Amino acid sequence: MRIVSLCPSLTELVFDLDAADGLVGITKYCIHPAEGVAQIEKVAGTKDPDVSRIIELRPDVVLINEEENRLEDAEALTKAGLHLVSTFPKTPLETAPMVRLIGDALAELAGKGSHQIQRRAAAIALEIEDRCALVTAAAKDAAPVTFAYLIWRKPWMSVNGDTYPSAILEQAGGVNVFAANDARFPAFEIESLRDASPELVLLCTEPFPFAEKHIDELASATGLERKRFRIADGEYLSWHGSRTPQGVDYAAKLLRE
Repeated sequence: MRIVSLCPSLTELVFDLDAADGLVGITKYCIHPAEGVAQIEKVAGTKDPDVSRIIELRPDVVLINEEENRLEDAEALTKAGLHLVSTFPKTPLETAPMVRLIGDALAELAGKGSHQIQRRAAAIALEIEDRCALVTAAAKDAAPVTFAYLIWRKPWMSVNGDTYPSAILEQAGGVNVFAANDARFPAFEIESLRDASPELVLLCTEPFPFAEKHIDELASATGLERKRFRIADGEYLSWHGSRTPQGVDYAAKLLRE
């Protein structure tokens, strides 16, 4: 079995499915688990993969995500005769069938280890469903919390309601103040954030590496209380796969605090 993964969270999932021995190519952004990915060939980035090298690696399957990866690269790989498994969960609960899909795809290639992969996929998917059910139930008895989830600076950018980070926070009782925006990743002016006055402003650690100094900047520019702002772990709130159960709990913890 030969696997190329072009999405960091899917690479992590392959390891957690005990199928990492088959990985022959990953992106430079695939960083977990650190010791495991260090030994695997990097085929450039998620938005600019080395298509020619991927073809040379002769993978049995290429794992992609429709948001992380570009359509033109997927089309080039498909045209070259490679088999792609495409994913695009927009909610935590949608991640469960995604895990089962990848588990089935890898098990079909694994031969002797197929049952172990499917068992691991089933366990992870069930844990996702259980955590989603518990957090959703708890949110029904809690007051909603308005939030903004920031992903970029210069320009300031957030997420609308059609995104995974928004969904994982909404599931826990959050109300996204930019949910109705037509753009999935809307740019906004400081005045818009000030006028929306969210109870919680989350500054995500990726793709932009927000830090405490940016909280100072935004609090000063908006006039909102500094205690409304938090640095948020982008891996827990935007990586979907084996990290999803912890992400579901993390989102709920942020809103409770």
